[in-house]
Amino acid sequence: MLITIYGGPQTRASIPRWYLEEKGIPYELIDIALSSGQNLQADFLSVNPFGKLPAMCDQSVTDTEGRPTTLFESGAILLHLAEHHGREAMTASEKSLISQWTHFANSTLAFAIFVPDQKAKVLPRLLQQLNMQLSKGFLVGDTWGAADCAVTAYLAYIKLFFPNDDLSPYPQIDLLIEETKQRPAYKKVMGID
Repeated sequence: MLITIYGGPQTRASIPRWYLEEKGIPYELIDIALSSGQNLQADFLSVNPFGKLPAMCDQSVTDTEGRPTTLFESGAILLHLAEHHGREAMTASEKSLISQWTHFANSTLAFAIFVPDQKAKVLPRLLQQLNMQLSKGFLVGDTWGAADCAVTAYLAYIKLFFPNDDLSPYPQIDLLIEETKQRPAYKKVMGID
């Protein structure tokens, strides 16, 4: 395989894996066991010196010395995949917009979902705006892509981690989460039967 994803259960490796599955891009998954400290062993630290998941090695994109591209952070991996394998980010504008939404998902949205005081203060406003954005269609372009993957993955986390949260004021988001849970690629990556 040209692309190797290093991940494990309950890590953000599910985000780039979902993208790869949706786009039909072949990859190899190497499970790294956080519970046994496998992520802190020398072989994995050579991939990600911080010992965090996910990480990726892409042998099809090399540096000037012929070494494969190795990345960590789900957002960086997603951007790389969109640009080099997903037939996205074909223009500077598309690349910038995908980057914007990926950064929004990994910082602003994630922070608002998982930090309690932010969840109460900021999340309702973000969800209101996202509900309007999503009612217009895909976030970038006219097909599902990396931006949709990043944002939708975090929106789906709301129902995963906070199943009693009421999203009825945001019908487009609620519908998107339900539709996402039925997508074969999402079900495969999340282990949903």
